[in-house]
Amino acid sequence: MASTFEVKRLSGSLGAEIRGIELAKAGPADADAILEQIAAHLVLFFPGQHLTPDEHIAFGRLFGKLEGHPNLAMDKERPEFFELRADSGAGAVADEWHSDLTCQAEPSVYAILQMRKCPPVGGDTLWANMYKAYDALSQPMKDLCEGLTALHDASPHYTPERKAIHPVVRVHPLTGRKSLFVNEHFTRRIVELSHEESDVLLAYLTRHATRDRFSVRYRWTEGTIAMWDNRCTQHHVLNDFEGERVIQRVTVMGDRPERAAPARYAPYKDKFTAGSWRDQPLRHFLRE
Repeated sequence: MASTFEVKRLSGSLGAEIRGIELAKAGPADADAILEQIAAHLVLFFPGQHLTPDEHIAFGRLFGKLEGHPNLAMDKERPEFFELRADSGAGAVADEWHSDLTCQAEPSVYAILQMRKCPPVGGDTLWANMYKAYDALSQPMKDLCEGLTALHDASPHYTPERKAIHPVVRVHPLTGRKSLFVNEHFTRRIVELSHEESDVLLAYLTRHATRDRFSVRYRWTEGTIAMWDNRCTQHHVLNDFEGERVIQRVTVMGDRPERAAPARYAPYKDKFTAGSWRDQPLRHFLRE
């Protein structure tokens, strides 16, 4: 089945639309072929799939362990499957650039989302290529960022205790390529810098990461499945729609970000995570 793929690139930076496969009938060979396309295009779109919840879960399991969502799950029998309904208006969707679950020690590997109901106008999603964001930095900025780590937490979801420290520049475990790994939604602080220094650098990096030349914008149709690699992309939903927008999703877990340079401050990482990070730079702990 995988040999019948029709691949249409959607931008110069990332994204491809895939036709000629029924995901409900996909097997391991198809999964391998899809992973090859993910490596090449970072985010894939499969129009006209219309998967049932059980088919959606089965397709996700081809790629690894799925995250459970006890508070969001559709029912007790499907803890790894959830549905989100949003109406137009402020706060209806996660309309900040982000990579999924970077507030966790092991963030998401792949997200697999189905558009069950899309509004007639608006509600598009954008993705950005973090390989290109890193590559476009000057060499001195690359050198600086490769020696830094960042604190991510779930404050936007009212659970700031969910937090983790990750490298600012990570290496993809499969491609070996370096990518920028900070985002405006979850990233709070550059660990090794003072609060003021961190604010300046993070503001620059999060703006830089989402420049138009690194991105693709996708207009949904009902029944389209999107699958993307969270390790080297960010995404952003446009909250400009009227009416109801319904998505269903599973999330493949199992990632542990690897840094691009030796961890100069690694001995202080655990102490800093537990401390009052908002008020004091890491050098406060280095004096102890």
